[in-house]
Amino acid sequence: MALPDAPKSDPRKTPPVNVLVIDNDETHAEAVAESLERAGFSCHVATSGRQGAQMIEEGNYEVIITDLVMSDLDGLEILAHAKQTLPDAEVILITGHGSIPSAVAAMQQGAFNYLLKPLDMAQLRAVTEKAAENVRLRRANVELNRRLDERFGFEGVIGNSPQMRDVIERLKRIAPTNASVLILGETGTGKELVAQAIHQNSPRRNKPFVALNCAALSENILESELFGHVKGAFTDATSDRVGKFEYANGGTLFLDEVGDMPLVTQIKLLRVLENGEIIRVGSNEPIKVNVRIISATNQDLEKAIEAGTFRRDLYHRLKVVTIRLPSLRERRSDILILMTHFIKQLSKRHGKEIRGVSPAVRRRLMAYDWPGNVRQLRNVIESMLVVDYDGIVDVDDLPEELAAVGEGQGEGTSVAASVSGSGETIGGAAGGSVSGMAGGTPANSFEGLVGKPLDEIERVFIAETLRLTGGNREEAARLLGIGERTLYRKIKKYQLS
Repeated sequence: MALPDAPKSDPRKTPPVNVLVIDNDETHAEAVAESLERAGFSCHVATSGRQGAQMIEEGNYEVIITDLVMSDLDGLEILAHAKQTLPDAEVILITGHGSIPSAVAAMQQGAFNYLLKPLDMAQLRAVTEKAAENVRLRRANVELNRRLDERFGFEGVIGNSPQMRDVIERLKRIAPTNASVLILGETGTGKELVAQAIHQNSPRRNKPFVALNCAALSENILESELFGHVKGAFTDATSDRVGKFEYANGGTLFLDEVGDMPLVTQIKLLRVLENGEIIRVGSNEPIKVNVRIISATNQDLEKAIEAGTFRRDLYHRLKVVTIRLPSLRERRSDILILMTHFIKQLSKRHGKEIRGVSPAVRRRLMAYDWPGNVRQLRNVIESMLVVDYDGIVDVDDLPEELAAVGEGQGEGTSVAASVSGSGETIGGAAGGSVSGMAGGTPANSFEGLVGKPLDEIERVFIAETLRLTGGNREEAARLLGIGERTLYRKIKKYQLS
């Protein structure tokens, strides 16, 4: 008796799930595909293992249904190939030669399910629908994470400034590729974090991410760390040792401070990048490796090339794609976002309950130049959390380097207080200067405001606060001690952009 057709999915709700059916028996493969198409799936058929493997490489399938026993490639080989090429796809194995060992092997290698011939088509449709639901759920999670990343960061890369949005957009484009990446930026800007984000959003994410600081090791030790060594290669080599390249095989190797790598090691690294082989120290046996290289430096490598300390050919090998990370002072509007992130992260680590941060601390964090960048900001936040005793982070919790920020403004302090609701000035660096004041006010004092109408004074400080927060109106209103709607009205009144 013919089974009733399963209800078709509504194409207006979700796009059809692509299914690949692989079976040496063309008649059986077509029957499976026809049954699933009546249930709303989009089916494609391969009548050999090799054809199926090629279609997996060239297409994009959410569910793969493959016979276990085929004349060229068997179902377990198809499963392994699919997991490597389309890791998010679900694989269902079918066979007329069922056995407990083969079923166990299939499930251990990541098969979604294992069905026996003759197939119950209703059961097959139900299993395929469950596999498709798994794929849809993963898609929904990826989309949710994508939206969160667009607003708040990319796998831990935090920032909403125009500079960081550009960086995050660039990361999204290059992460899925195998291109070598060179990350440039000052110390403390988060180069290793960006390298990890690239790895975690790449097809290599299930393989190792290995980091090595090239500046911290001597030439001989660095080569041993990179390429490994064999027993007896040097005095302390009492056994064979796997190097970072071998350990990272299939994954990503992050070379930090690559500009400090000795020239001799640079030559050997170049050879590895050119032929994909390493040779352990003390050995003549080449070992094939498949590693993505991400490197980073705070040096100007073009100047190093001119000085003869860095090889030009290696430079071009490493910089297939370049990412420049802005310093924290170049993206001040991210300071308070980072502060909130670090407080949430570190308060859990130290068992602290933080109920708030005073406006004075916020202003000082915004005014400081952060020579140590994001790493220094994190250390400052951790220091304040550790010494805080009342749950409110205030100026008494500030470390020494920030304690003097905003002090010594002289008579301008009272003017600032009248606008912002605090005895602290809003302006730039320690020493009391407020750079870039609007309305023609002198940049190095508040003296030019004395005797001016209050409207003009208010306009000056609103403009300067907006500049200080990078145009973040919510934070500017908080610093000024007024509501956001009030700030919007004043921006319109004073015609501030």
